[in-house]
Amino acid sequence: MASVMEADSADEMAPDPPKAAPAGAIPVVPGLPWIGNTLEMAKDPAAFFLRAYRAHGPVYRIKVFGRESIVIAGPEAAMFLTTRQGRDSMRSKEFWEGLVREYGATETLTGADGERHVRLRTLMRDGFSRESVAGQYDTLVAITENALSRRWRVGTTIPVIEAMQYLVVEQLGMMLTGSAPLDYIKDIRFAILTILNVLVTRQRPSIMLKDPRYKTARRRVDELGRAMIADFEAKEAAGGAPRNAITDVLRANKTDKDLMPDENLILTVTGPYVAGLDTAANTMAACIYGIVKHPDIHARIKAEADALFAKPSIDEADVRGLKAINGAVMEAMRLWPIAVAQMRTATRDFEFAGFTIPEHEMLYIGTSVPHFMHEFFPDPATFDIDRYNRPRAEHLQKGAYSPFGRGPHSCLGQGLAEVLMAVAIARVFHRYDLALEHPDYVLKTKTAPTPGPANSFKVKITGERNIPGKGKQP
Repeated sequence: MASVMEADSADEMAPDPPKAAPAGAIPVVPGLPWIGNTLEMAKDPAAFFLRAYRAHGPVYRIKVFGRESIVIAGPEAAMFLTTRQGRDSMRSKEFWEGLVREYGATETLTGADGERHVRLRTLMRDGFSRESVAGQYDTLVAITENALSRRWRVGTTIPVIEAMQYLVVEQLGMMLTGSAPLDYIKDIRFAILTILNVLVTRQRPSIMLKDPRYKTARRRVDELGRAMIADFEAKEAAGGAPRNAITDVLRANKTDKDLMPDENLILTVTGPYVAGLDTAANTMAACIYGIVKHPDIHARIKAEADALFAKPSIDEADVRGLKAINGAVMEAMRLWPIAVAQMRTATRDFEFAGFTIPEHEMLYIGTSVPHFMHEFFPDPATFDIDRYNRPRAEHLQKGAYSPFGRGPHSCLGQGLAEVLMAVAIARVFHRYDLALEHPDYVLKTKTAPTPGPANSFKVKITGERNIPGKGKQP
């Protein structure tokens, strides 16, 4: 009896859990009058989020373009996104509404939330997975080789971002539709960069949407979408289009208009090109810089690529086994992350790291902050391609590594992107000798519309190591 009474007494005496501090108590990152932290964010958002995290912890307020927002950051934020509370407390819809309206659509996968998002993601999942390339690795290599042969010439200096954008569009076009929309690449680039700058990240004025060049590019993107739909219809009438991400969407349009209505088709079928232009291309460009900058790594990458293509045929296991090349791609995504922060809106009041985050609050979620923390990645500024191999496996620490975002809106095409990038990097370094314009060159970066190497980054093609069909060159 005494023990029960003591237990009851202990329960009565137990202190209530501390209440979360109100939103007004969230620390504010000092900045300039009116513009606040805009300049620091524009220069290097990843460095800014890290500095603010070190100074203020995982929750702080910033002011960008005259608007105050809350940032939740660090490993704490990365892990929070994977919890049920994180999923239920935030949505992405608001940040993509401008894009949706511009296309006359009702929604896009990136802006859908909850059950609707799950249904759309399930529809598109197979077509954007690693498994979608099964049995087609040699075809992918041939596509990549053709793209390189078309634009890369020994003795020239090539703008890397543009070259990677053309390569990604050709890879995606051939894998998803059997043809590459090379005539549309400049239009896709101009249209999506304008839309991202004006309607998504809102870093440029809306007057840019009235630019005749943009209007022409938008018409051309619509034209491409209609051509893709017509191609599908012709193949279906002739006996059936091969299954891929595009045909999954177009078949859903025939059977489930609620899930995939007509007005969403142009945006959805051209989406893969849009997604690849400023993500995979940026990462591959950064990867090329990291490799060429470090002679020891450069030698390892060439040797691994040569061993890969010495095989009569390659498959999934071969690509997964590229420790140096996959490590270089992963290190590029760590040091030059595309998803520096995810943008969300609070759907309700919720608690995070001891503070109340109010409903309707606009949030930045700084999931890339741990990428630059020595607690997770020793010597974080060093391009170290062996971080990801066991026993180190530094990226597997909780909340440490989020190159494709976190939570329900993490990149759907992660698996496919990993394959395309690994094959492209392997083929580039198997075929060519590359050098920086100047040995002491340090990569310049851009932030708009998404972070990545500057468009001015170039490499010299100093030699051709292996010409298809002609064996190894001296």
